[in-house]
Amino acid sequence: MSEEIFIRHCSPTLAGIKTANLFSCRFVDENEMRGSIRSLNGILVKKGVRVLPLRYRDGCALIYAYRPSKLMQDLQRADAGSLLKECGYASEVPERCIVHLMRRLADGREFPHEIGLFLGYPPEDVCGFIENKAGGYKCAGEWKVYGDEEQARKTFAKYRKCTSVYCALFAQGRSMERLTVAV
Repeated sequence: MSEEIFIRHCSPTLAGIKTANLFSCRFVDENEMRGSIRSLNGILVKKGVRVLPLRYRDGCALIYAYRPSKLMQDLQRADAGSLLKECGYASEVPERCIVHLMRRLADGREFPHEIGLFLGYPPEDVCGFIENKAGGYKCAGEWKVYGDEEQARKTFAKYRKCTSVYCALFAQGRSMERLTVAV
């Protein structure tokens, strides 16, 4: 996995304006992919970002880049905690929650829609998505919005602008390490 692909998918997290990003990445050699993830962590952990493969399946890795400190804040919100409990999570400790999420992804029966909580989406929108079975939303961008549409549109624009700026800076030679904000 190239740094360019990673920046294209994870700029808001690298910039410190989003809890996490998630994307699929094709690979030929799983060991090579694991090596790429280790290399990314070697650069990013000291800046407060971690990269995990949530799942490997059919030559595709589901890559999760996140800021543990922000994830802890997000999961400790009362509305997020109650949704996690409803979905079978026994703890609000981020590492344990991630392990549980990985198990849910691995079992493959149903996609765990609570994953939005792990990406920094507003809990009311994650709940709305689950309750409405992905229908009846006010608008859609990075996620489907059931709550504050105006705020969501502003956030979507901020994420798009960040990605555009980061991709341009990387193309001009700025390193991923320099692009990653230490939070």
